[in-house]
Amino acid sequence: MEHGGDIYTEGILKGRKLIDFSSNINPLGVPESFTANIGEGLAGLDVYPDIKYRESKQYICNYINKSWAINCKEEDLVLGNGAGENIDIAIRSLESITIVSPAFIEYEDRAQKNGSKIAYSMLNKDMEVDYKDLLEKVKATQGLIIANPNNPNGGLIDREKFKPILKHCQKYNKKVIIDEAFIEFTGNKDDSLIDLVNSYSCICIIRALTKFYGIPGIRLGYSICKDKDYNGRMRDKQIPWNVNSFAQLALKYVLEDEEYIRVTKKWLEEERPAFIKEIGSLKMVDRVYPSKANFILVRLNKISGEKLYQDLIKENILIRRCNNYNGLGDEYVRLAIKAREDNEILIEKLERYDILDI
Repeated sequence: MEHGGDIYTEGILKGRKLIDFSSNINPLGVPESFTANIGEGLAGLDVYPDIKYRESKQYICNYINKSWAINCKEEDLVLGNGAGENIDIAIRSLESITIVSPAFIEYEDRAQKNGSKIAYSMLNKDMEVDYKDLLEKVKATQGLIIANPNNPNGGLIDREKFKPILKHCQKYNKKVIIDEAFIEFTGNKDDSLIDLVNSYSCICIIRALTKFYGIPGIRLGYSICKDKDYNGRMRDKQIPWNVNSFAQLALKYVLEDEEYIRVTKKWLEEERPAFIKEIGSLKMVDRVYPSKANFILVRLNKISGEKLYQDLIKENILIRRCNNYNGLGDEYVRLAIKAREDNEILIEKLERYDILDI
C-alpha cells in the first residue's frame, strides 16, 4: 500500500535528500512553542502518562471551544496514536460502510481488514461529491466516511447538500465519520463541520496535529463525538497509554501558538493560488482540480504519473502517484504545496517538458 511521505525507500536508505512533494506537511516545520519546552517532556519521562489524558483533553476542548464554541467536554473526545488510530477504531465499529472515493487509501484498507462490507460513492468528473448517490449508498450501510477537505483533491463538503444525509443517519442511528485532518489549512473555520456535532450525535469528527503543525513524528490524533456509547466502544478497542508524553506536550503548546498559525495561513494564502496557476499553465497538465487544502490533484497529459515520478526521483524530487486511489488512473498525481523556493524548483523541472514538447 503506497502512501505519500515515503522518503526512506528512495531517499534516506539510499543516502539521498529528497524534496518531498508527496507528503502534505506544513513546510514551516516543528513549532518553536514545542521545541522551546522540550525539557518539560524530558522531565516527565520517568512517569506514565495519565491513562485518562485529562489535561490533554482539556487542551483540545479549550482550542475547539475558543474557535467553534461547541461546548466540547472531555467525554466527547477519544485520543489516538495519530488520526490513523481514530480512523481505524471508528471504522472497526461498523460492519458495513460507505466510502466517498477517491479517498485516503487507509479507509478502504481498514474496512477490508475489519471485514466490513464496503459501498463506494464516487466523486463526479469534477471531483465533487454526488450527494444524491451518497444518500442512496448509505441507506444500505451502517454509516459513511468522508474527508473535509478530501484527499487527494482538496475539495470541501457542501454542508447544505450534506444535511439530508446527516438527517437520515441521525434518524436511523448510522455513523458519519468526517476526517478533518487538513481542515486548518483552509484558513476559514466555517469550512469545518465540527459545529454540527451539537445537533447530530451521529457525527464523529477526526483530526490530527500531524499535518498543520508539521510534527508527523509525533503521532497524535483525536475524535470528537457527542455519542457517549460510541466513544466508549472506540475506547474499548484501544490499548492503554496509546499517547506518549511528548505528544501530550505538543498538545499543550502548539494549539495555542497563534503566531505559528498566523504565519502558516499567510504562507498558504500566497502560495496556494500561485502554485495552482503555475502548475495549471503547463502544457503537460490537462487539469488542476480546485483545492482548499495544502495539496493539489493534477491530471496529466502526454506523460504518465509513473513516468513523471521516475523522472523526478532522479532529480531528488518525490511526488505522489495516484494510480492506487479508487477511481483514479496513472494520469493523476498529487503535489503538496511547499515553501516558495521548493515550489520554484519543481516548476522549473516541469517546464522542461513543455520546452521539449513531451
